[in-house]
Parts: sequence; structure tokens; C-alpha cells
Amino acid sequence: MKQDYRKLIYNKLKASGKKPVTFKELVKSFRKGNFDFDKFAKTVDKMKKKGEIIEGKMGFTLGKGGKLKRCKVVRLHKSFGFVKNVDTGEEVFIPGKHLLGAMPGDIVMVQLRESRGDSPEGEVVSIEEENFSRFSGEIVDEFGKLKIMPDVISKYALDFVNPFGLELHEGDKAIAVITRRGEKHSEHRCEIVSCLGSSLKAAVCALGIVEAAGLTPVFPAEVIDEARRVSSEGISEEEKDGRLDLRDLPIFTIDGADTKDIDDAISVQKTENGYILGVHIADVSHYVTPRSALDNEAFQRGTSVYYANRVIPMLPAELSNGICSLNPQEDRLAFTCLTELDNGGNILSYKFAKSVIRSRVKGVYSEINDIFDGYVSRELSEKYAEVMEQLPLMKELAEILCKKRIARGAPQIETSESALMINEDNVCVGVGEYTRGFAQEMIEDFMLTANECAARFGKDNELPFVYRVHEPPSAEKIEGLKELLAGLDIMYVMGDDPKTKQLAEILELSKNTDAEKIVNNAVLRSMSKAKYDTEPIGHYGLVLEDYAHFTSPIRRYPDLSIHRIMSAFLDGMPAEDCRSRFNKFVYAAADRSTETELTAMQTERACDDCYKAEYMTGHIGEEYEGVIVSVTDFGMFIELDNTCEGLLHLDNMPEGYYECDGMMKLKNFSTGEEYRVGERFRVKVLGANVNSGKVDFVPADM
Repeated sequence: MKQDYRKLIYNKLKASGKKPVTFKELVKSFRKGNFDFDKFAKTVDKMKKKGEIIEGKMGFTLGKGGKLKRCKVVRLHKSFGFVKNVDTGEEVFIPGKHLLGAMPGDIVMVQLRESRGDSPEGEVVSIEEENFSRFSGEIVDEFGKLKIMPDVISKYALDFVNPFGLELHEGDKAIAVITRRGEKHSEHRCEIVSCLGSSLKAAVCALGIVEAAGLTPVFPAEVIDEARRVSSEGISEEEKDGRLDLRDLPIFTIDGADTKDIDDAISVQKTENGYILGVHIADVSHYVTPRSALDNEAFQRGTSVYYANRVIPMLPAELSNGICSLNPQEDRLAFTCLTELDNGGNILSYKFAKSVIRSRVKGVYSEINDIFDGYVSRELSEKYAEVMEQLPLMKELAEILCKKRIARGAPQIETSESALMINEDNVCVGVGEYTRGFAQEMIEDFMLTANECAARFGKDNELPFVYRVHEPPSAEKIEGLKELLAGLDIMYVMGDDPKTKQLAEILELSKNTDAEKIVNNAVLRSMSKAKYDTEPIGHYGLVLEDYAHFTSPIRRYPDLSIHRIMSAFLDGMPAEDCRSRFNKFVYAAADRSTETELTAMQTERACDDCYKAEYMTGHIGEEYEGVIVSVTDFGMFIELDNTCEGLLHLDNMPEGYYECDGMMKLKNFSTGEEYRVGERFRVKVLGANVNSGKVDFVPADM
């Protein structure tokens, strides 16, 4: 008689209740008669995949039904985390109590649950692969015993061992490695591997964040050696042969004053029908060859990371600041995009070519802006003499491209970028809003044009490619945006599947009103995250059918990737052979580039928060004007005019019974007073924690 193993397993686990049953115990229970071990094992596997049973460290228990999702843990906070479905890319929210002690990078099996918010919600039922063991934290004293309070993975301090005998003090910033895992983050055990210094210093805290993210400014010796060798060899005449010689063109670069890795230069020529825009990019792929030490390291890093006054580069300075930097009055190998545009800024044709260029001058944004504003000193006249005639033509074309971008409906989202002032002691002594001038916007529009042409090149020639894509907002996010706009009494025209232009019109409606910043942030949050993909599905935010990243191969791996593919095709490799050679490569490059970009963004934001908090520690008790940017059940977040953001907790507000509507309004029912998102509010700085990057406020009149 055949045994129904599924039914037997189900009944056994049901009878056991919450007590786990090991595989060995299950086998022992059913090993009688004509027991078929292979069939039994396959039944167990099927039931696991369907979520009918769950395997933990102690054995099996009954699941809650529904197919389990294979996910990767992408980020953790003190009391919750997010995982990403490895098949669909969808993010799932996991409450802390259902994380099973999982760490960033772990591969986990997730059971979806009823969601209480906008994101899908789930529970980690098993950890398939353990990948992450390193974290940063602050040394704390609990009843005379030193412990480490993790920065993100747990709200409880953890016990540790100190195998290297490091001198540790309360308040130190340290890096720890997990040596034994528990089923909760608070049960993990660890050892301290390094002490970075005082957590009262933003530079130290930022270093901890960087190290915990697995980032380092230090390159392996073989990578440095390869970069030095490549850069020291210079450019031979043989390397220049066969390239498009553009050294007679008045090409030049425009960057920040401190930029050393100069990877893009520009030129503009007037034609009978319009313009020829030249975007000349450092030919990094000529030096960083496939499977070299430089290439392997660049792939792993994916992108350069910028925070405060520091950079963690994708490529060593020996290369990025050397032979690949388009320094003035030096011959350089470049990858050029020549775009023919009509008088309306429409692309008539484009051409990509390997070139040799000679930049005339290292332009600086602030200086170019001064020239555009009519402040031309003798010094500036002398510095820009060779390209001065180019500037009015460039300004003319940039204005056309800007109007064209606005006309097609690209939203003009104004984000609050911060400018941090760091002194010689590496302490933040000033915070303000970073403002872009016309020169920055001009270069941005020129680069957008070259990026659009690069995507067309890949699509037109049917090449395997890495595209920069941006999908339309989800229905849930659009619904949330509609609720916010209604709460702000902003009239709008927007369906369930809005065109980008409709979002642009909403931004325009809120301009120069108290709600401008809030609407900007809300529209930005409603957008999907841009990412890299092998399919040209277009860019929703830019309203472009074709878009890729071509213009920054020194600091972005996707740009380097398509340079390599385009170079092979231009060198004569047929498209079919390109597909055979690069198909797997583009999938890996797109996935890795998206992953490293997200890590870089989170790291940069967290580091900058530490520096902002450091600045605010010097202004405790001072009053500031700000805007209420969000309300919660425990208070409201206020962004100051200098871009620092902090929490005004209910405990620090006037007494009363408060209720939050979940989106727009916090009301004190005892007094009838309301606090609405978008309103100006004056606060006093109560405190600032450099280690966490958090700032606390009280009302200015308290």
C-alpha cells in the first residue's frame, strides 16, 4: 500500500504544534513497511517550496501556505528591514520580529503576509545563504559591562569578545564581525575587529558607515600596480593612428574647481541647419581591459561614492587622475559623440568615434557662470581666451535643449542638495543648500543628449547593452500622491496612469507656494527608482524612449560597459558576434551596477547626516525656521532652510491628545491646534547625535 507522505508529514507536524520536528525524527516516524526514502525526501522539498512546512535550525514546523519567495536582504533598520525578490525585483517589508536574525546580503525564503502599509509585507521563514557578518556600532556601558550597540541591525546592545586586545572606551566607534548567529538580531554574538575613534566625530562615524557597507578607498596592490603601469606608459603615436583627430577643435572641460578626474569635454559648432554638439569622453575602456585586475575591481565597486569632502573612487587615482583625465594642453584618447541638432534641438544624426583630443582649458562652473552673467575679469578673459567665442554658442544651444526638455514634459523636480563645509580638522562647520548655476545645467543637458544617442546606437545596431531605465510610478504611489495633493488643496489632472507631463504641471502649480518643497518631495517619492537594464524600456522621468549612461566611465561601471561594447562594434565586430561575446556580461553589469548604486546612495546619505548632526551640536539652543515635511504618530519631521532635518517629538510638544491622519496633519485635540505638512514652523535645537545622524527639536516658544 502506497503511503501518502504529504498527509503523514502534515499530521505529524500539526500534532507537534510549535515544537519543531527534525528530518531524522520524521524519517524515523514513517520508516516502516515499503518506505520510499527518495519519494519522502522529494515530498519534503515540495512542501517547503509551497510554504506548507518551514525548516528552521531546530527542525520543521507547519507553514502558513502560499508559495515561498526567494529573496535577498537589501537593507536593515533598527526594527525592520527590506528584502528583494530575486526573480521579480519587488521589495518586501519585513517587521523586525519576523526577520529571523537575517543580515544584509543573506538569501532568505519569505512567506508573504497581509500588508499594513503600501509595500508588500512578509516573514522570513528560513535563511538559505548567510552572506553578511560585518557591522558598525557604538561601544556602550551597560551596568559596568561594555557592549556594542549596532548602528542599524538591532535596537539592543550585543555582547562581544575582543580577541585583538583593542583599547575600547564607552563612546568609541567600532567595527564588529558576527561569530555566532541567533534567531534574533539581539542573540547574535560578535567580536570587535577595529576601533575607529570617538563617535562624537562625524568623520569617524562616516568611516564606520563606509566600512560596514564593505567600501574602501584602498585598492589591492595588483590593481594599483596595473594602474601605474598603464598611466606611466603615456600615449604612443601608434595608439593615435586611425583615430578621429579633433585636436584642432576648441574643446574644453567644465567641472567643479576641485575636480581631478576630468572625464568629459565639450565643443559646439554652428551649422547651416543648427548645431554640432561634441561630447568627448575619456576613453577609459582603452585602458581598463576585460578580466584585468582593474576591470574586476571596477566591476565589484560599480560606482564612485562621494560624501562630505571624501571620495571612494571606482578606479585608482593613478589612472582616473592621470592618463584618463582630460587635462588641459595634453593629448588624450577619447570616445566622442558628435550629434547634429536642428535649431529646435532635435537630433538629426549622431556619430560615435574613437578620437584624440586636446582640451584648451580646465573650465570651472563658477567662472563660466560669472562669464554668462557678464562678470568677465581680465584674469577670466586670459584664461578662457581660446574658447571665449564658443561660450555664447554653447549658452544658445543649452537654452534650446532646456526648453525642449520642459516642452516634452520632463518634471523640474527641485531636490534639497546639501553643501557641507568641512574645515582643516575634518569637522563640519557649515551646512547650506547647494544651488546649481546655468553652467551646471548646460553640461547636464549636453550629457543627456550624448546619453540618448548612445542608447539609440545600442538599439539601432541590435547590440547587447546596459540601458538606464525608469518605469512609471506604481498605482499605489500615485494614489498616495493624489491623497496628499487633495490634502494640500492643490487642483490636479491625473489619471491612474499619469503622463509625466501631468506631474510636471502639478510641480508648476505648487511653485512659489508654501507647498512647493512638499510637492517636490511627494512627486519624487512617487517615482520608481531608476535602474540599469538590458532592455530599452525608456526613461519615464526624462520622457525619453532611449537612454543610457555613456558620459562617466571613470566613476560608473555601466558607462564603461557600453564603451567596451560600442568599441568592439566600431572596430568591426559584427553585431551577432557582439551578442555572443557580451550577452552574459551586460546582464551581470546591469545587476551589479544597480546594486552598487543603491549602496552608494544609502552610504552617502547616512554619512552626510552624521556631518549635519555634527554641525548642529554647535548650535544647541539656537532657533531656526523650517518646513514641516512629514507627520507621524510620534511627532513631526522638520527640514530647516539649511537642509538639516530633525524630529519634533510629541514629548517635546504642548501637552494634549494628538492624532495623526497618516499623511498631512497632526492635531492636538486638547487645544484644537493643527500642524500641517508644508507649513513653516520655528524650532529650537534640543540635541544632536552625531553617531546616528539624528537631530531633535522643540518648538521655539517653549
